[in-house]
Amino acid sequence: MIEFQNVTFTYHSTERESGVYNLNLTIPDGQVVLLCGESGCGKTTLTRLINGLTPEYYEGKLDGVVLVNGKDTVKTPLYELSKAVGSVFQNPRSQFFNVDTTGEIAFGCENIGLPKEEIYRRIGQVTGELKIQKLLDRSLFALSGGEKQKIACASVSAMEPDIFVLDEPSSNLDVATIADLKQVVAKWKAMGKTVIVAEHRLYYLMDIADRVIYLKNGRIEQDMSAAAFGRLGVEQLQAMGLRSLHPANFSKIPAVSLGSSSIEIRNFLFSYGKMEAMNIPQLSVPQGAIVGILGDNGAGKTTFAKCLCGLEKSAKGTLQIGQEALGAKQRIKKCYMVMQDVNHQLFTESVSDEILLSMQGEDEQADKKQTEEILKSLNLLEYQELHPMSLSGGQKQRVAIGSAIASDKEILVFDEPTSGLDYHHMLEVAGNLQRLSDMGKTLFIITHDPELIAKCCNYFVFIEHGKTVWSGGWTDGNKKRIADFFSFAV
Repeated sequence: MIEFQNVTFTYHSTERESGVYNLNLTIPDGQVVLLCGESGCGKTTLTRLINGLTPEYYEGKLDGVVLVNGKDTVKTPLYELSKAVGSVFQNPRSQFFNVDTTGEIAFGCENIGLPKEEIYRRIGQVTGELKIQKLLDRSLFALSGGEKQKIACASVSAMEPDIFVLDEPSSNLDVATIADLKQVVAKWKAMGKTVIVAEHRLYYLMDIADRVIYLKNGRIEQDMSAAAFGRLGVEQLQAMGLRSLHPANFSKIPAVSLGSSSIEIRNFLFSYGKMEAMNIPQLSVPQGAIVGILGDNGAGKTTFAKCLCGLEKSAKGTLQIGQEALGAKQRIKKCYMVMQDVNHQLFTESVSDEILLSMQGEDEQADKKQTEEILKSLNLLEYQELHPMSLSGGQKQRVAIGSAIASDKEILVFDEPTSGLDYHHMLEVAGNLQRLSDMGKTLFIITHDPELIAKCCNYFVFIEHGKTVWSGGWTDGNKKRIADFFSFAV
């Protein structure tokens, strides 16, 4: 059992108000609980209170008592608590201790002193359940974001804790892997495990969850059964800032006429050592389009994006824009990329400085005015003086998008720009992408988000094993292809 008794927690930060307030909550053994709400509503803080990372690691002031299996989490050492509570974080990199996948899955079991034979048995069992046998004995540094998330889930599952706490576990996963994750959560439930999932993607948990807790501004706004939550209409969910319970309907989207000028990609080749990672002889994309880059985890989407931006120096091939044929060095000056893990590209002491860093710096007053406009459009103006690393995952994502807007580059590449974003902020991002397209920018969006695709993408490139399988706009045939790709989600 998990019990919150009059719990209020605020972080030791004078920079911003954050935390949770007056939580009274009991989660019985074996219950699957979905935590939902807008970005920054307190979902992650609540999960940290259960696994003991708050206030032990994330310091702050805690009033009230959090009990896990009858033990006060503040008085229980983390190594003791970790035997009962397994955690999968929003950013899987933050929980890795090894450099190889098999060692990472085994690490937790080794830490609690399990015999070698039992560790091997558990590795075999969880890799089979998650269908990740092909990821064994691989370097963690060579995996995609979604593949890293799978390894994080496997390493926690191998420890067989009583309680699983998952923070946005599907944020970087493709639809097929979300279906696998759903089966794993269902298996944990059948085993009588308690599962707490903080999520923006709700649909895959609807027939597994017992209960839905909706948080707003750090408080429990609604606590209802999953059945009652499932009866809420689309408009009600959107008003709450929540994602749809049903995959997007692509059949209603009208075909979009695009300009006649195009960007040509020719002879793109790249290898990781002896392993060919990308081979695209020719690809044509309309200039000014919002191009959705689709494909499964590990298909080569991020590799394609890095090569496109000139970030992989050994990549071969040219990018033709008008009369210019650009090699890797020239492409760096024309392209800007927002990475999947935005922590890699947040450098300054304040949000406003982060946006200013991407500008030319020729007119200080004009730059400051434009920075305010960008922050306002992304609902970040109130955070402009805060340190970017003090923000929630979704807020950091929007800061990085703001930097891309400020860069004024011709080609902008976004790797999972709505990862960890609620419905309202997804709409804001879609609106900003549309405005950039209207300004003549060409946008490449790597995404597993069908709602974002339905809102703003008008051209598509589908990648498999580093090759282009198909590309094109909103034709009837392509609508069916996209609907079939996302049909795993149903």
